[in-house]
Amino acid sequence: MTSAIRQETPTEETARRPGRWLALSVLVLAVLLVAVDATVLGLATPYISEDLAPTGSQLLWIGDVYSFVLAGLLVSMGSLGDRIGRKRILLYGAAAFGLVSVLNAYAHTPEVMIAARALLGVAGATLMPATLALIRNLFHDPRERSLAIGIWGATASAGTAVGPILGGLLLEHFWWGSVFLINLPVMAVLVVVGIKLLPESRTPEPGPWDLTSVALSLAGMIGVVYAVKETASHGLGASALAAGLLGATALYLFVRRQLALPKPLLDMRLFRSRGFSGAVLADLLTVLGLSGLVFFLSQYLQLVQGRRPFEAGLAELPAAIGAVAAGLLAGRTARRFSVRSVVAGGLAAIGLALAALTVIGQSTGYPLLGTALLVVGAGAGFSFTVTADVILSSVPKEQAGAASAVSETAYELGAALGIAVLGSIVTGVYRNFPAPQGTPPAAHESLGSAVEAATHMPPATAEPMLDAAREAFVNGLTLAAGAGATVLLAASAAAWFMLKHQRLDNT
Repeated sequence: MTSAIRQETPTEETARRPGRWLALSVLVLAVLLVAVDATVLGLATPYISEDLAPTGSQLLWIGDVYSFVLAGLLVSMGSLGDRIGRKRILLYGAAAFGLVSVLNAYAHTPEVMIAARALLGVAGATLMPATLALIRNLFHDPRERSLAIGIWGATASAGTAVGPILGGLLLEHFWWGSVFLINLPVMAVLVVVGIKLLPESRTPEPGPWDLTSVALSLAGMIGVVYAVKETASHGLGASALAAGLLGATALYLFVRRQLALPKPLLDMRLFRSRGFSGAVLADLLTVLGLSGLVFFLSQYLQLVQGRRPFEAGLAELPAAIGAVAAGLLAGRTARRFSVRSVVAGGLAAIGLALAALTVIGQSTGYPLLGTALLVVGAGAGFSFTVTADVILSSVPKEQAGAASAVSETAYELGAALGIAVLGSIVTGVYRNFPAPQGTPPAAHESLGSAVEAATHMPPATAEPMLDAAREAFVNGLTLAAGAGATVLLAASAAAWFMLKHQRLDNT
């Protein structure tokens, strides 16, 4: 397979499948389900901290265990969808996602919340690869497929806007668990309508679903990500080293097994395409550079600047607006200029916006924040839409599920690593803030814990403690923004090199 986009010459009948746009409307509901859930968690984090009183480490696990499990299972679930049917796995996964959301809503301890987020990761692993794979099989015309992917990405961005706003309204009137229950009506509509509108598609001769490969993939991804997380938080210890070696060994055995199997879960030859590999790498580095910052941004808006949840949700709206607009224009722009200029330019714009956030303080005005978020959203909209198009178009439609899973694995692995590494920077700086005498140890675990502790302290002690805690949190946040900017600028350079000569098909 060359780095150029794979050419297809579909018949008019297959290129213009009847009902394809109605079917797309069902697929974007699944994307909306995942996007809303991802954004409301950050908004609800201060309330979860107050109610469940997790330690700083537990709070990070609540934030990233979903991504850990998701990253470990995406390839396996994408391959399973290719085998048993992408429609079937999408509808089963959506139903499970909604039901497990109830468990998240009613979690009563940090341990239960972590377990519920892990189960949600299992259900979520079925959704995103299936939606992209179905788009690949619904839209054979390249220009229509680019538009469909743009709509798919724009819906995800719209979900990031709807999530905080809707979540903010719920948090102001109900308990934090209500933000997870909003998944239920979306899930119900998706399943009922999807049964009627979605066509089934699967690989004609897929071969067996190899459980050994599934276990190796899961163990490898979780082991490596856990090692990175522990090293970032506590340094390279025995447990981190053991987990890293175990994970790396499992991934090595997974790759060897895929090369030996006649019908592998993941065809490793896909990575011979420089365009495919470059798009996957760009996605991973982009999300890595953004995730840690995004995870803590809602806390900054609420706990540092004192915004109400609904106001904090509105404050994050420019990112979604930029992403929606850019996503719808990305395919046309990449055809007019080039794939690498759009992807590399989008990543560079995100990097510069993150660099601007290194100067924020406790009282930074909204114009800087809003402008930076708008640029971040636009850059992400251009980059993610074009890389998704490259990844899908580079493979035969029979391998769409596996290829989509690779794309989503890069996304979720980047999210997990970003929260682990950049989140640990914020947490590490915060824990060392100079606290006045009488400050309880719990205040050093998280800023949410400090705000809660202040309500039980004398005002003369509470006020200087909160000032010191907020200053330390902002210092950590600016360091994370600087690290994220460095990662994004490096990703831009890598995309410029690896996506050279890459083009989107016009026919």
